[in-house]
This record gives sequence, C-alpha cells and structure tokens, in this order.
Amino acid sequence: MPLDILYEDGPVLVVNKPFGLLTQAPRGIDSLELWVREHFRQRDQLEGEFYCGIIHRIDRPVTGAIVFGRHLRATQRLAKQFEERSVGKTYWALVEGRVTPDEGTWIDWLHKRHGMAQAIVVPEDDPRGKKAILHYRVRAATDQQSWLEITLETGRTHQIRVQSASRGHAILGDTQYGATSGFGPDCADERDKQIALHARSLSFRHPMRDEAVEVLAPLGPAWSAAGMDLSAG
Repeated sequence: MPLDILYEDGPVLVVNKPFGLLTQAPRGIDSLELWVREHFRQRDQLEGEFYCGIIHRIDRPVTGAIVFGRHLRATQRLAKQFEERSVGKTYWALVEGRVTPDEGTWIDWLHKRHGMAQAIVVPEDDPRGKKAILHYRVRAATDQQSWLEITLETGRTHQIRVQSASRGHAILGDTQYGATSGFGPDCADERDKQIALHARSLSFRHPMRDEAVEVLAPLGPAWSAAGMDLSAG
C-alpha cells in the first residue's frame, strides 16, 4: 500500500495512517515508521542509517493524520508544541447509541493495565489513575449511532475509546472495549481490524518557518458504508 501523503515540506511530513498498522514496532514487524523511512530514503537518496523523528502515535486500528520529522531540530520543535498542547487535534468517531447532550466534556481517571494494551476507568481517588479530559460535539445522530467530533485536552492511552465505551457508547468495530456493531472490512486477525475513529485534522506551527499549518485527513470507504449521513463533513 503506498504512503498517503497529506502534507510535505522540508523536514515535515504528515501522512494519513491506514488501519491495522502500528505507528512504531520492534524490528521485524511492519510499521508506519518503516514506510516513512523508506519514503525519506528514496526522496533524499539516503543510504545507511538516518534520522526519522516519531512525534506522536495513533493506535493500530485508528486512521488519520500523523506527523513525522526528518531531522532532530524539526522533531524537537514539533514535540515541544505537543508538550505545550499548542497543537490542534480533532478526531471523528462513530459510536454506538445516541449521545446526549449534543455537546459536552467528559472527565475520567484512567489506568493503563500493566502488561496489557488496554486502559480502564478508575475512581478519582485511585492513585493509579491519570486525569483524562475530552470535549465532544455531536455532528449527526440516529437512535443507533452518533457521529462525534472530539478534541482532547489530555492524551492518555486509548483515551477516546475508553471514555466513550464507559458511557455505553463504544466506537463502532472496537470489540476490545465492548462494541457490538461492526465496522470496516472483515479481517482474519483481530489486530488488523479497523474501528470508527479517525484523526481528522492536525494544526501546528511549521518548525522551521513558524508558519501555521493545518492538515485534513480524508475518510476511508468504511465510513460511507456505516449508514450515517456524513454530508455535513
């Protein structure tokens, strides 16, 4: 599958991550990092080892915009924007059931289970818990499902997936967190499946020119097949 490039300027590369692919993986396992490295290798005619900066990650079953840095200075400047929460990130999700009210804020304390790629909601006074905050807006809804636009204040493991599921609104296709509605193509390996969570937009300052950059990631075909009217998008 070719790399879906959304924005490329000097040391900055934003791509539309496909589902079923890890952002980064141990040696011998396919990952988006390897795809990006191969792109840089061919583009810049590189040989041997070279720098490729991973600034943030997107879960394996999730799609959407993700940024990489070609050299250390650009990566550090982009990483600082993420640390200072000055990067704009918007997610779209299709979830089970009718979410009410039409907009709001979800606040929980989450704990990543030891040795497992899974997080759970814990009581506020649980010392293992880390505060998780997101804001949502319902873009469209039926009695069966809701289309949410989500912005994160925090970036916890599986945050959107856990917070949605804990309220009875699991993301379509996310059987790991209790979804009963399917999404995307059938896959023999559960790890290769897609869920209805998409990093729709990413906005930041260009690390070298200090200019505003905003990137939109188009939706894949599974979204139009999910039965929700997405014409408002």
